[in-house]
Amino acid sequence: MKKVVLAYSGGLDTCCATRWLKEKGYKVICFVADLGQDEDFKLIEERALIAGADRVYIKDIKEEFLEDFVIPALKANAIYEGKYFLSTALGRPLIAKYLVEIARREKAYAVAHGCTGKGNDQVRFEVSIRILAPDLEIIAPLRIWEFKSRQEEIEYAKKYNIPVEATKKKPYSIDRNIWGVSIEAGILEDLEVEPPEDAYLITKGPSTQMTYPKYIEIYFEKGIPKRIDGKIYKLKNLVNYLNEIGGIYGVGRSDLIENRLVGIKSREIYEAPAATILYTAHKELESLVLDRELLHFKEIISLKYAELVYYGLWFTPLKKALDSFVDSTQDYVTGSIRLKLFKGNCIPVARRSPYSLYKKELATYGREDKFNQNLAEGFIKIWGLPYKIR
Repeated sequence: MKKVVLAYSGGLDTCCATRWLKEKGYKVICFVADLGQDEDFKLIEERALIAGADRVYIKDIKEEFLEDFVIPALKANAIYEGKYFLSTALGRPLIAKYLVEIARREKAYAVAHGCTGKGNDQVRFEVSIRILAPDLEIIAPLRIWEFKSRQEEIEYAKKYNIPVEATKKKPYSIDRNIWGVSIEAGILEDLEVEPPEDAYLITKGPSTQMTYPKYIEIYFEKGIPKRIDGKIYKLKNLVNYLNEIGGIYGVGRSDLIENRLVGIKSREIYEAPAATILYTAHKELESLVLDRELLHFKEIISLKYAELVYYGLWFTPLKKALDSFVDSTQDYVTGSIRLKLFKGNCIPVARRSPYSLYKKELATYGREDKFNQNLAEGFIKIWGLPYKIR
């Protein structure tokens, strides 16, 4: 029997994919990535074995995810279409890396995933796998199997006594990790309907938020968050704390009409309290310590970086080259940003850095003003000279 390593989540699609691959004659090895999705992994393992898996690997890769994927994106200020902090997109190349690693260990013929034919994740998985292991075959059951609806999948799961939740109990399609939550489907497909509160998992709505603001101060060292209110945190604990406190104040919700890689538009809602807080603080600190030309050019790089992540091009020469540029911009991104969290907002209120380019004696209109205003007339004439000549 040929072996196939399947990226397994424990949901309806991958449960059915496990059984389907088994019936096609494959020996199925399931890989479950713990990215902080708050699941019962023992139950997920049992479900995979019931579905027909011969072996299940479960690996906690939260720290690697944060350090090697999230932090580079944070340094780059990479946000897709101004609203999506790329939580799911950043996790896929890491999962692909482990699919390949386990396939080599198990001497597998192929790897497989449970993505549909119109989603982004199929691209992220397959492009990453082909870069890392071009010799491996890739199987995408949902693109080729006989089931035409989720109801047919449910009946298939019932036939083999696979314990999966019915779609009525779980009307939304949800992908969660430590960096954020992606939510789609159900009533969200009606663009005229406001997302109901039951769609959100980790953020509180206006009626349940605190009635007073919360102030926090985040300290960065070379672009990496290190401390909150003077206390040193491990990166995982820091992100978890910001998700918790940000969620209480309703920070990090977004509702996006998103341009998918395959060419269709979809509606997605996202929750990313920690990401929102850290990006806001990081960008504010950069505004303080980077010069104007570097800061403005980096915004162009941020846009391209976000596209590369979203398009599944993590393991590419361009992404590697952009990382080198971004890292070079972080040498002086050290300092503290104080933020006000209130009613879903995250607002910078104070800034401090030993590398600050802000000089009060140049910016002030008070008596300590040292800016020579007499130089302005000549500057303006030279600046506008090409247009005067024209």
